[in-house]
Amino acid sequence: MSFPRDNWSSRHSVAAVAMRTAALVNVLGGPDSEPGAVAAVLRDHGEPEPIGLTAADVAEMGAAAELLREVFAADRPDLAAEAVNRLLRRTGGVLRLTSHEGRTPWHPHLDSDDDAPWGEWFLASSCMALAVLLWDRQRPPGGVCAAARCRDVYVVQGSGPARRYCSRRCATRERVAAHRRSRG
Repeated sequence: MSFPRDNWSSRHSVAAVAMRTAALVNVLGGPDSEPGAVAAVLRDHGEPEPIGLTAADVAEMGAAAELLREVFAADRPDLAAEAVNRLLRRTGGVLRLTSHEGRTPWHPHLDSDDDAPWGEWFLASSCMALAVLLWDRQRPPGGVCAAARCRDVYVVQGSGPARRYCSRRCATRERVAAHRRSRG
């Protein structure tokens, strides 16, 4: 296991941790759910080397990802809060500050200790980020893609019209499919 697992500095803001959460939920729920693919997502989101994930770690993270999916699926703030609260009760950790023995800036953790198992860390750090986004924005922190062939989750960023798709690619596919249905 490595540090800093949740360096909540400006480089790893709450929004960045939420984005990492969505990316991990997506890879852990898909066909590429193996240690190398999960480690690549962690690397892409700033986790330093070495990232030593086992198949058991990925399975534990996958179970956490399925639980976190409920937060993304909530379409109202009260439902998202209920889901986050249920998950926070499962984390078992107490809010604490850590600097990983001076190797990182001070940042919060909810897991049991700095060397918590990957699944525990993923669930706790994700719950914290999603809870803060919900608190700050007073709306669900994300959603599940509305495209028929996609299960990906996404984080809602900024204001504006409600988002329905995880990407422009999914939105375009759905728009083209609707157009074809209307013409045929």
